[in-house]
Amino acid sequence: MTARSPTLTFLALLLAVSVIFAFGIGRYPIGTRDLFDFVLAATGLGRMEQDRYDLLSNLILDIRAPRIAAAVLVGASLATAGAAFQAVFRNPLVSPGLLGVLAGAGFGASVGILISGNWVVVQLLAFACAILAVLFALGIANLFGNASLVMLILGGIISGALFSALLTLVKYAADPGDQLPAITYWLMGNLGTARIEQLRWAALPVFAGILIVWMLGRALDAMSMGDDEAHTLGVPVALIRYAVIAVATMVSAISVSMVGIIGWIGLIIPHIARLMIGPMNMRLIPASALLGASFLVGADILARSLSGIEIPIGIVTEIVGIPIFVLVLSRVRRGWT
Repeated sequence: MTARSPTLTFLALLLAVSVIFAFGIGRYPIGTRDLFDFVLAATGLGRMEQDRYDLLSNLILDIRAPRIAAAVLVGASLATAGAAFQAVFRNPLVSPGLLGVLAGAGFGASVGILISGNWVVVQLLAFACAILAVLFALGIANLFGNASLVMLILGGIISGALFSALLTLVKYAADPGDQLPAITYWLMGNLGTARIEQLRWAALPVFAGILIVWMLGRALDAMSMGDDEAHTLGVPVALIRYAVIAVATMVSAISVSMVGIIGWIGLIIPHIARLMIGPMNMRLIPASALLGASFLVGADILARSLSGIEIPIGIVTEIVGIPIFVLVLSRVRRGWT
Protein backbone atom coordinates (compact mmCIF):
# COMPACT_ATOMS: atom_id res chain seq x y z
CA MET A 1 0.00 0.00 0.00
CA THR A 2 1.41 3.39 -0.96
CA ALA A 3 1.52 6.44 1.28
CA ARG A 4 -1.22 8.02 -0.79
CA SER A 5 -3.55 5.01 -0.79
CA PRO A 6 -5.60 6.17 2.23
CA THR A 7 -6.67 9.18 0.15
CA LEU A 8 -8.74 6.88 -2.06
CA THR A 9 -10.48 5.59 1.06
CA PHE A 10 -11.16 9.16 2.13
CA LEU A 11 -12.62 9.99 -1.29
CA ALA A 12 -14.84 6.90 -1.15
CA LEU A 13 -16.10 7.95 2.30
CA LEU A 14 -16.64 11.49 1.01
CA LEU A 15 -18.82 10.13 -1.78
CA ALA A 16 -20.82 7.99 0.65
CA VAL A 17 -21.44 10.95 2.96
CA SER A 18 -22.39 13.17 0.02
CA VAL A 19 -24.94 10.62 -1.18
CA ILE A 20 -26.50 10.32 2.29
CA PHE A 21 -26.79 14.10 2.57
CA ALA A 22 -28.27 14.29 -0.92
CA PHE A 23 -31.06 11.89 0.04
CA GLY A 24 -31.97 14.04 3.02
CA ILE A 25 -31.77 17.53 1.54
CA GLY A 26 -34.46 19.03 -0.66
CA ARG A 27 -37.77 20.85 -0.62
CA TYR A 28 -39.02 18.12 1.72
CA PRO A 29 -36.12 17.35 4.09
CA ILE A 30 -35.68 13.79 5.31
CA GLY A 31 -33.99 13.33 8.66
CA THR A 32 -31.29 10.76 9.25
CA ARG A 33 -33.61 8.80 11.54
CA ASP A 34 -36.37 8.72 8.91
CA LEU A 35 -33.89 7.61 6.27
CA PHE A 36 -32.56 4.88 8.54
CA ASP A 37 -36.06 3.70 9.46
CA PHE A 38 -37.04 3.58 5.78
CA VAL A 39 -34.01 1.48 4.89
CA LEU A 40 -34.86 -0.96 7.68
CA ALA A 41 -38.50 -1.15 6.57
CA ALA A 42 -37.57 -1.56 2.90
CA THR A 43 -35.20 -4.43 3.70
CA GLY A 44 -37.69 -6.15 6.01
CA LEU A 45 -35.63 -5.48 9.14
CA GLY A 46 -38.03 -2.95 10.60
CA ARG A 47 -41.60 -1.69 10.52
CA MET A 48 -43.15 1.64 9.52
CA GLU A 49 -46.63 3.04 9.08
CA GLN A 50 -47.81 2.42 5.51
CA ASP A 51 -48.67 6.07 4.76
CA ARG A 52 -45.29 7.24 6.00
CA TYR A 53 -43.53 4.45 4.13
CA ASP A 54 -45.32 5.33 0.88
CA LEU A 55 -44.38 9.01 1.24
CA LEU A 56 -40.72 8.27 1.91
CA SER A 57 -40.66 5.67 -0.86
CA ASN A 58 -41.87 8.25 -3.36
CA LEU A 59 -39.35 10.87 -2.20
CA ILE A 60 -36.36 8.55 -1.89
CA LEU A 61 -36.81 5.91 -4.58
CA ASP A 62 -38.84 7.69 -7.25
CA ILE A 63 -37.52 11.27 -7.05
CA ARG A 64 -34.10 11.47 -5.42
CA ALA A 65 -32.52 8.10 -6.13
CA PRO A 66 -32.49 8.52 -9.95
CA ARG A 67 -30.94 11.99 -9.86
CA ILE A 68 -28.37 11.01 -7.23
CA ALA A 69 -27.42 7.92 -9.21
CA ALA A 70 -27.16 10.09 -12.33
CA ALA A 71 -24.93 12.56 -10.47
CA VAL A 72 -22.60 9.75 -9.40
CA LEU A 73 -22.53 8.22 -12.86
CA VAL A 74 -22.09 11.46 -14.80
CA GLY A 75 -19.63 13.03 -12.37
CA ALA A 76 -17.43 9.94 -12.34
CA SER A 77 -17.50 9.54 -16.12
CA LEU A 78 -16.76 13.17 -17.00
CA ALA A 79 -13.93 13.41 -14.46
CA THR A 80 -12.41 10.16 -15.70
CA ALA A 81 -12.71 11.29 -19.31
CA GLY A 82 -11.05 14.58 -18.42
CA ALA A 83 -8.13 12.84 -16.72
CA ALA A 84 -7.79 10.50 -19.69
CA PHE A 85 -7.79 13.32 -22.25
CA GLN A 86 -5.27 15.33 -20.22
CA ALA A 87 -2.98 12.30 -20.10
CA VAL A 88 -3.33 11.47 -23.79
CA PHE A 89 -2.78 15.04 -24.99
CA ARG A 90 -0.26 15.85 -22.25
CA ASN A 91 -2.10 19.12 -21.69
CA PRO A 92 -3.57 20.21 -18.33
CA LEU A 93 -6.17 22.44 -20.01
CA VAL A 94 -7.85 19.67 -22.00
CA SER A 95 -11.40 18.57 -21.19
CA PRO A 96 -13.91 16.04 -22.62
CA GLY A 97 -15.29 18.74 -24.90
CA LEU A 98 -11.99 19.06 -26.76
CA LEU A 99 -12.97 16.88 -29.74
CA GLY A 100 -16.49 18.28 -30.10
CA VAL A 101 -18.40 15.87 -27.84
CA LEU A 102 -20.42 18.59 -26.11
CA ALA A 103 -21.22 20.53 -29.28
CA GLY A 104 -22.22 17.35 -31.09
CA ALA A 105 -24.45 16.20 -28.24
CA GLY A 106 -26.08 19.62 -28.03
CA PHE A 107 -26.84 19.58 -31.74
CA GLY A 108 -28.23 16.04 -31.63
CA ALA A 109 -30.44 16.75 -28.64
CA SER A 110 -31.78 19.94 -30.19
CA VAL A 111 -32.69 18.04 -33.37
CA GLY A 112 -34.42 15.41 -31.24
CA ILE A 113 -36.44 18.06 -29.43
CA LEU A 114 -37.29 19.71 -32.74
CA ILE A 115 -38.56 16.57 -34.49
CA SER A 116 -39.98 14.56 -31.60
CA GLY A 117 -39.49 15.62 -28.01
CA ASN A 118 -39.49 11.99 -26.84
CA TRP A 119 -36.63 11.45 -24.38
CA VAL A 120 -35.50 8.27 -26.13
CA VAL A 121 -35.14 10.08 -29.45
CA VAL A 122 -33.42 13.05 -27.80
CA GLN A 123 -30.94 10.85 -25.97
CA LEU A 124 -30.13 8.62 -28.95
CA LEU A 125 -29.56 11.59 -31.27
CA ALA A 126 -27.44 13.36 -28.65
CA PHE A 127 -25.25 10.27 -28.25
CA ALA A 128 -25.01 9.61 -32.00
CA CYS A 129 -24.09 13.20 -32.87
CA ALA A 130 -21.52 13.36 -30.05
CA ILE A 131 -19.79 10.33 -31.55
CA LEU A 132 -20.17 11.80 -35.04
CA ALA A 133 -18.51 15.05 -33.93
CA VAL A 134 -15.48 13.17 -32.61
CA LEU A 135 -15.24 11.06 -35.77
CA PHE A 136 -15.33 14.27 -37.80
CA ALA A 137 -12.51 15.71 -35.67
CA LEU A 138 -10.44 12.55 -36.15
CA GLY A 139 -11.17 12.65 -39.87
CA ILE A 140 -9.92 16.22 -40.11
CA ALA A 141 -6.74 15.24 -38.25
CA ASN A 142 -6.11 12.27 -40.54
CA LEU A 143 -6.94 14.28 -43.64
CA PHE A 144 -3.46 15.75 -43.54
CA GLY A 145 -1.82 12.35 -43.18
CA ASN A 146 -0.43 13.02 -39.71
CA ALA A 147 -2.84 12.64 -36.81
CA SER A 148 -0.50 14.34 -34.34
CA LEU A 149 -1.68 15.77 -31.05
CA VAL A 150 -1.75 19.25 -32.56
CA MET A 151 -3.83 18.12 -35.53
CA LEU A 152 -6.24 16.27 -33.22
CA ILE A 153 -6.75 19.44 -31.21
CA LEU A 154 -7.27 21.51 -34.36
CA GLY A 155 -9.69 18.89 -35.67
CA GLY A 156 -11.62 19.13 -32.41
CA ILE A 157 -11.79 22.91 -32.67
CA ILE A 158 -13.14 22.69 -36.22
CA SER A 159 -15.65 20.00 -35.27
CA GLY A 160 -16.84 21.95 -32.24
CA ALA A 161 -17.28 25.10 -34.30
CA LEU A 162 -19.23 23.25 -36.99
CA PHE A 163 -21.66 21.57 -34.61
CA SER A 164 -22.07 24.77 -32.60
CA ALA A 165 -23.08 26.53 -35.81
CA LEU A 166 -25.53 23.73 -36.62
CA LEU A 167 -26.95 24.01 -33.10
CA THR A 168 -27.49 27.73 -33.61
CA LEU A 169 -29.30 26.97 -36.87
CA VAL A 170 -31.62 24.50 -35.13
CA LYS A 171 -32.36 27.00 -32.35
CA TYR A 172 -33.20 29.59 -35.00
CA ALA A 173 -35.68 27.17 -36.61
CA ALA A 174 -37.23 26.05 -33.31
CA ASP A 175 -40.63 27.23 -32.10
CA PRO A 176 -39.85 30.07 -29.65
CA GLY A 177 -42.89 29.27 -27.54
CA ASP A 178 -42.21 25.59 -26.91
CA GLN A 179 -39.18 24.00 -28.54
CA LEU A 180 -36.62 26.76 -28.01
CA PRO A 181 -37.10 26.88 -24.20
CA ALA A 182 -36.81 23.08 -24.09
CA ILE A 183 -33.55 23.19 -26.07
CA THR A 184 -32.14 25.96 -23.89
CA TYR A 185 -33.09 24.11 -20.69
CA TRP A 186 -31.49 20.88 -21.94
CA LEU A 187 -28.27 22.69 -22.82
CA MET A 188 -28.01 24.00 -19.24
CA GLY A 189 -27.98 20.47 -17.82
CA ASN A 190 -30.57 18.93 -15.53
CA LEU A 191 -30.21 15.84 -13.36
CA GLY A 192 -33.94 15.88 -12.69
CA THR A 193 -34.62 14.48 -16.16
CA ALA A 194 -32.68 11.27 -15.44
CA ARG A 195 -34.79 8.12 -15.48
CA ILE A 196 -34.15 4.69 -14.07
CA GLU A 197 -34.49 3.25 -17.58
CA GLN A 198 -31.66 5.49 -18.76
CA LEU A 199 -29.42 4.61 -15.85
CA ARG A 200 -29.91 0.89 -16.34
CA TRP A 201 -28.50 0.85 -19.85
CA ALA A 202 -25.90 3.56 -19.20
CA ALA A 203 -24.32 2.22 -16.00
CA LEU A 204 -22.60 -0.85 -17.48
CA PRO A 205 -20.80 0.84 -20.42
CA VAL A 206 -19.83 3.85 -18.30
CA PHE A 207 -18.28 1.82 -15.49
CA ALA A 208 -16.71 -0.54 -18.02
CA GLY A 209 -15.18 2.50 -19.74
CA ILE A 210 -13.81 3.83 -16.45
CA LEU A 211 -12.31 0.40 -15.75
CA ILE A 212 -10.68 0.24 -19.19
CA VAL A 213 -9.11 3.68 -18.78
CA TRP A 214 -7.81 2.65 -15.36
CA MET A 215 -6.30 -0.56 -16.80
CA LEU A 216 -4.47 1.55 -19.39
CA GLY A 217 -3.07 3.80 -16.66
CA ARG A 218 0.48 2.44 -16.80
CA ALA A 219 0.60 2.94 -20.57
CA LEU A 220 -0.63 6.52 -20.11
CA ASP A 221 2.12 7.10 -17.54
CA ALA A 222 4.70 5.91 -20.07
CA MET A 223 3.20 8.14 -22.77
CA SER A 224 3.46 11.16 -20.47
CA MET A 225 7.24 11.00 -20.99
CA GLY A 226 6.79 11.40 -24.75
CA ASP A 227 5.98 9.12 -27.66
CA ASP A 228 9.59 8.10 -28.32
CA GLU A 229 10.21 7.09 -24.71
CA ALA A 230 6.92 5.19 -24.63
CA HIS A 231 7.88 3.33 -27.82
CA THR A 232 11.16 2.24 -26.28
CA LEU A 233 9.18 0.77 -23.36
CA GLY A 234 7.08 -1.27 -25.79
CA VAL A 235 3.92 0.82 -25.56
CA PRO A 236 1.85 0.89 -28.80
CA VAL A 237 1.33 4.64 -28.60
CA ALA A 238 -1.10 5.11 -31.49
CA LEU A 239 -3.26 2.17 -30.41
CA ILE A 240 -3.41 3.29 -26.77
CA ARG A 241 -4.10 6.89 -27.76
CA TYR A 242 -7.04 6.05 -30.00
CA ALA A 243 -8.36 3.45 -27.54
CA VAL A 244 -8.39 5.99 -24.71
CA ILE A 245 -9.95 8.66 -26.93
CA ALA A 246 -12.65 6.19 -28.02
CA VAL A 247 -13.49 5.06 -24.49
CA ALA A 248 -13.38 8.55 -22.98
CA THR A 249 -15.57 9.82 -25.81
CA MET A 250 -18.06 7.01 -25.25
CA VAL A 251 -18.51 7.64 -21.52
CA SER A 252 -18.71 11.41 -22.09
CA ALA A 253 -21.29 11.03 -24.84
CA ILE A 254 -23.44 8.70 -22.73
CA SER A 255 -23.35 11.09 -19.79
CA VAL A 256 -24.11 14.23 -21.76
CA SER A 257 -26.91 12.52 -23.68
CA MET A 258 -28.64 11.66 -20.38
CA VAL A 259 -28.52 14.96 -18.49
CA GLY A 260 -27.41 17.67 -20.90
CA ILE A 261 -24.22 19.67 -21.00
CA ILE A 262 -22.37 19.93 -17.68
CA GLY A 263 -19.08 21.75 -17.92
CA TRP A 264 -15.89 22.13 -15.89
CA ILE A 265 -15.94 18.73 -14.19
CA GLY A 266 -13.66 17.12 -16.75
CA LEU A 267 -11.28 20.08 -16.55
CA ILE A 268 -10.93 20.90 -12.86
CA ILE A 269 -11.55 17.61 -11.04
CA PRO A 270 -8.45 15.82 -12.43
CA HIS A 271 -6.32 18.73 -11.21
CA ILE A 272 -7.74 18.53 -7.70
CA ALA A 273 -7.31 14.75 -7.70
CA ARG A 274 -3.73 15.13 -8.93
CA LEU A 275 -2.94 17.41 -6.00
CA MET A 276 -4.40 14.88 -3.58
CA ILE A 277 -3.22 11.59 -5.06
CA GLY A 278 -0.26 12.36 -7.31
CA PRO A 279 0.26 12.16 -11.09
CA MET A 280 0.32 8.36 -11.51
CA ASN A 281 -2.74 7.41 -13.56
CA MET A 282 -3.33 4.09 -11.80
CA ARG A 283 -4.28 6.15 -8.74
CA LEU A 284 -5.37 9.33 -10.49
CA ILE A 285 -8.15 7.67 -12.54
CA PRO A 286 -10.09 6.19 -9.58
CA ALA A 287 -9.47 9.33 -7.53
CA SER A 288 -10.88 11.50 -10.31
CA ALA A 289 -13.93 9.23 -10.63
CA LEU A 290 -14.68 9.34 -6.89
CA LEU A 291 -14.05 13.08 -6.60
CA GLY A 292 -16.06 13.86 -9.74
CA ALA A 293 -19.01 11.89 -8.41
CA SER A 294 -18.84 13.67 -5.05
CA PHE A 295 -18.50 17.06 -6.73
CA LEU A 296 -21.59 16.61 -8.89
CA VAL A 297 -23.64 15.21 -5.99
CA GLY A 298 -22.65 18.28 -3.98
CA ALA A 299 -23.46 20.59 -6.88
CA ASP A 300 -26.88 18.96 -7.17
CA ILE A 301 -27.49 19.60 -3.47
CA LEU A 302 -26.74 23.29 -4.07
CA ALA A 303 -28.94 23.36 -7.18
CA ARG A 304 -31.90 22.04 -5.17
CA SER A 305 -31.41 24.11 -2.02
CA LEU A 306 -30.12 27.57 -3.00
CA SER A 307 -33.54 28.89 -4.04
CA GLY A 308 -37.20 27.97 -4.16
CA ILE A 309 -36.79 26.60 -7.68
CA GLU A 310 -34.20 24.16 -8.94
CA ILE A 311 -31.20 25.80 -10.61
CA PRO A 312 -29.89 23.95 -13.69
CA ILE A 313 -26.90 21.91 -12.62
CA GLY A 314 -24.75 23.27 -15.45
CA ILE A 315 -25.06 26.78 -14.03
CA VAL A 316 -23.95 25.62 -10.58
CA THR A 317 -20.90 23.77 -11.91
CA GLU A 318 -19.89 26.82 -13.94
CA ILE A 319 -20.21 29.20 -10.98
CA VAL A 320 -18.18 26.87 -8.77
CA GLY A 321 -15.76 25.92 -11.53
CA ILE A 322 -14.68 29.42 -12.56
CA PRO A 323 -12.74 30.33 -9.38
CA ILE A 324 -11.20 26.86 -9.30
CA PHE A 325 -10.13 27.28 -12.93
CA VAL A 326 -8.37 30.52 -11.99
CA LEU A 327 -6.38 28.57 -9.40
CA VAL A 328 -5.62 25.95 -12.06
CA LEU A 329 -4.23 28.63 -14.37
CA SER A 330 -1.96 29.93 -11.63
CA ARG A 331 -0.63 26.42 -11.14
CA VAL A 332 -0.11 25.86 -14.87
CA ARG A 333 2.16 28.90 -14.96
CA ARG A 334 4.51 27.09 -12.56
CA GLY A 335 4.35 23.87 -14.57
CA TRP A 336 2.18 20.79 -14.51
CA THR A 337 3.32 18.13 -12.03
